[in-house]
Amino acid sequence: MVFAAMWASGMETDTTREITLPQPVPKSHLSAEEALSMRRSVRHFTEQAVTLEAIAQLLWAAQGITVSDGGRTAPSAGALYPLETYLVVGDVMGLGAGIYRYQPRRHALTVQATGDLRERLSSAALWQAWVARAAAVLVITAVYARTAGKYGARAERYVHIEVGHAAQNVYLQAQSLGLGTLIVGSFKDEEVHDVLGLPANEAPLALMPLGYPERPE
Repeated sequence: MVFAAMWASGMETDTTREITLPQPVPKSHLSAEEALSMRRSVRHFTEQAVTLEAIAQLLWAAQGITVSDGGRTAPSAGALYPLETYLVVGDVMGLGAGIYRYQPRRHALTVQATGDLRERLSSAALWQAWVARAAAVLVITAVYARTAGKYGARAERYVHIEVGHAAQNVYLQAQSLGLGTLIVGSFKDEEVHDVLGLPANEAPLALMPLGYPERPE
């Protein structure tokens, strides 16, 4: 259904193309303590484009691999990693507008669809303006079955804990990059699912608009 809508609106799908991301930087000028003390939710963004380097760092912070056995930046119950990360791009240097899926093992993006989907995503999020005005929106989804196979009924709880870990990583990484973000949980699940063209077993859990914060004059 979603792909038919994309074609009707002039958008194209291309899941074969992969974009290798700049390597993450392991150290910054900001300490963890400083990032924690400065962290705030940001809802108003400038029109400045975000660099591909910053986007790569944010995706790595959310779900990047940090050790050879596949361990990631965010802890996961049983190391089962049910989360998936998408990027809805409007204004990122080096990336065309569209939907991208993060591939942690290759630190790369695969193109899911082309075209600016921020307005549609904002509509699915009850018209929260910051979703449409951010340079990009990081979307965290989950495949509950990956965790349920081991933990049964506790899986939902563990997955939701994991989303919190990943989101806080993004908050702190954004702060160190001079960017702003917030976590949005108020949206129509089926509409976000359709906008992203998610598989049937994958559920959207959080939207995180990203951009340079507007600062008082």
